[in-house]
Amino acid sequence: MESSATGTRPIQRLRHDLAEAATGIGQAAAATGKVTAAAVRHPGETIDRARKMTRALPVAWHSVKPTLTGRMDDWRREYAYTLGQQAFVYGFPYIYNAVLRHRWVTQKPETETTPYAPVNHFWHASRLWDASDREGVSPNNDTLYSWAWVDLREEPLILSHPDMGDRYFTFELVAFTSDNYDYVGMRATGSEAGDFALIGPDWTGDLPQGVRRTATAPTPWVLVVGRTLVEGVDDLPTVHALQQQYRLTPLHLFGKEGVTLPERRDVPVPADPAQDPLGPWKTLNAVLAENPLPKHHDVLLRQFAEIGIGPGMDVEAQPEPVKEGLIRAAATAVPMLEQQLLSGQWGELINGWRYPPPQIGHFGDDFLRRAAEQSLVGVAINDPEEAVYLAAFTDSADETLTTGCYELRYEAGTLPPVDAFWSLTAYDEDRNLIPNPIGRYSIGDRTQGLVRDADGGLTLYLQPDSPGPGRDSNWLPTPQQGIWYVALRMYLPRPEVIDARWHCPPITRVG
Repeated sequence: MESSATGTRPIQRLRHDLAEAATGIGQAAAATGKVTAAAVRHPGETIDRARKMTRALPVAWHSVKPTLTGRMDDWRREYAYTLGQQAFVYGFPYIYNAVLRHRWVTQKPETETTPYAPVNHFWHASRLWDASDREGVSPNNDTLYSWAWVDLREEPLILSHPDMGDRYFTFELVAFTSDNYDYVGMRATGSEAGDFALIGPDWTGDLPQGVRRTATAPTPWVLVVGRTLVEGVDDLPTVHALQQQYRLTPLHLFGKEGVTLPERRDVPVPADPAQDPLGPWKTLNAVLAENPLPKHHDVLLRQFAEIGIGPGMDVEAQPEPVKEGLIRAAATAVPMLEQQLLSGQWGELINGWRYPPPQIGHFGDDFLRRAAEQSLVGVAINDPEEAVYLAAFTDSADETLTTGCYELRYEAGTLPPVDAFWSLTAYDEDRNLIPNPIGRYSIGDRTQGLVRDADGGLTLYLQPDSPGPGRDSNWLPTPQQGIWYVALRMYLPRPEVIDARWHCPPITRVG
């Protein structure tokens, strides 16, 4: 399980803004993961709070009243609500990415782990995450990210990288829908230095000799997600040097010496959700016009157009009951997506581990899963062929992982089958890395000094304090108190992982 979007405070704020915008009533929305979880577990309390707060705002109260009272007094409001929920699920990746693009391109960051770069330029992470980062998004402790928002409307961009040797690296190419459409990297294109053309949906022409073509992007705006393996703190300078050789060059400047790549930050400004409860819908309409949609979606768009949702449409022109229904639709859609994730139905449960579905990374027309399991959970999620993440929240007795001592034992010959590497990372209940005296946040096949059992197996000790002499090398620290969970990341997993034929053993409580 990974929040691919860097684990930054702006991402949490995006979810907060979208939730508040959707309700138009500020505090009544589920603004964070904790609040959303509370809403799921205690719906009565949430409804009571919403009832009290929204009665002070007539428009908002009209929009949520049918949910709270069960009565309906205008069919248009109810139709807009039910159809609007479908439209919001369909459009969530567009809304989310529009806000994210604007923040990362135009807003100077609050932390060094927040992306900030002009259009068509990389932003590079400079350090690995540790326990001082308290953003709450299950960060990985294996790679440094390189992010770029790319505009392919006028011409292709050439993505270039140096010879990477035997180091794992990948560039995930993500459409504005949150679906991956291609890769550049060790698995997809090899490790030798190369130049790769990123091509928009409307471009035709010839590429320079030696430039390899990637798949045509389904949207003119693309997010490039680079990941480069780091072998510890001492390896950071080498990775930084590689990152500085990653290039994005407009086609008309490619191959020219001494040119300065243009910098621009003129991306569309999303409607301010704090000021306008219809803001998410206005943002959606603008972004749908910017990113042409597949022809086979026309039947959906004709229905959405009945309530003012579609490319370039004016939601303000709708009757008041329709607008009220849309406000309520957005108010309930965001918590619904969060609840879908909390339900755990996104994965197959095996030995306490949740295995992702094989379609992840490219859910396409499965709009609910595209919105919740790709966009909301991490903006972009790797295809299983690139990496598989398993998450465990319970032990072998189906009890929540909490204060105590646990073991994870792999029998001889049963370690995670990968062609790159694997790692196990522990998080507290707020999804942060766990402070500990040895500064270890993950353990895996690259951990120095792992000690095998006498029979060739491997036992990992998951507990707050040292497991004792001779075992510290196999120790993954967990919190002194409270709930925690782990994520097993497998990079370039073998087929038996992807199709869930390989089963990770359960975590067993021993004290």
